[in-house]
Amino acid sequence: MNRLLRLLQDGRFHSGEELGEALGVSRSAVWKLVQRIQADALVTVFKVPGRGYRLAESLSLLEKEKLAPELMCFGWSLHLCESVGSTNAEALRLLQLEEVPFLVLAEAQTSGRGRRGRSWVSPFGQNLYFSLAIRVQGGAGQLAGMSLVVGLAVMQTLRLIGLPQAGLKWPNDVYVDGRKIAGILLELTGDPADVCHVIIGIGINVNMVEAAGIDQLWTSIREHVGMVDRNELVLTLAGTLKRYLERHAEAGFSALKQEWESNHIWQGRSCTLSTGSQDYSGVVLGVDEEGGLRLMINGDQRSFSGGELSLRLDQ
Repeated sequence: MNRLLRLLQDGRFHSGEELGEALGVSRSAVWKLVQRIQADALVTVFKVPGRGYRLAESLSLLEKEKLAPELMCFGWSLHLCESVGSTNAEALRLLQLEEVPFLVLAEAQTSGRGRRGRSWVSPFGQNLYFSLAIRVQGGAGQLAGMSLVVGLAVMQTLRLIGLPQAGLKWPNDVYVDGRKIAGILLELTGDPADVCHVIIGIGINVNMVEAAGIDQLWTSIREHVGMVDRNELVLTLAGTLKRYLERHAEAGFSALKQEWESNHIWQGRSCTLSTGSQDYSGVVLGVDEEGGLRLMINGDQRSFSGGELSLRLDQ
């Protein structure tokens, strides 16, 4: 199936005979593969008599032979999957089998996860589903603000490919023009006070033009700069993320705190923070040395941190 998709990914017509010759199968076998693509990958394929087959939308598929050597220069091994439940879950599973650091990428997720138990819409071949497994030692201080630092890396990656308006929303989102384009989910295993492993999960809307089931305003890279090569995006993100993680490991979040605050799209604005049991309204002052949100509430400064917090802008 994947071989046929690679032949069709340019979005042009290809005859059944041409595809059959390339795959070494009959034209009837090509038709069966097309049906499987539509059923399993949920990718629409048009068949026009006399012209052949083409995808409804062109794709940029991930290429292991292109990615693996470049990532190995960073010391990262690559696990590229056609489809997984979630790349974070797959990375957690592989921790029992593989040496870190390693990167898990997938063409699709069937159970993509965001913060606070939300699902992450993950269509085949359109977006980036990226989970990096790393080892962290030295105690909780090495973890402070890490998710915010990852957000900086994602934001800078988007700016490098032509989205200068990309900005951050506390704690783990990246926005473009008021709409979400990327999210981050960090998961820990081991002893955070000593040695642990961290799965850095990143989801970026890349070439997606429509999607059902997203309950907030969203956008994609394609909407702003056109279709992009997801392989190049992976390598740009990997290089930027590696540099930010090294800075964080060497100097801590305090060295990056000012940069993060200067790119927070809701800095100085009135917001409401929900803890699940209570709401707090105030003006966003920035973040503290641990990456917690600082709010001015009725003349008092307060800091909040935790995985179940949700921040929304007051209208």
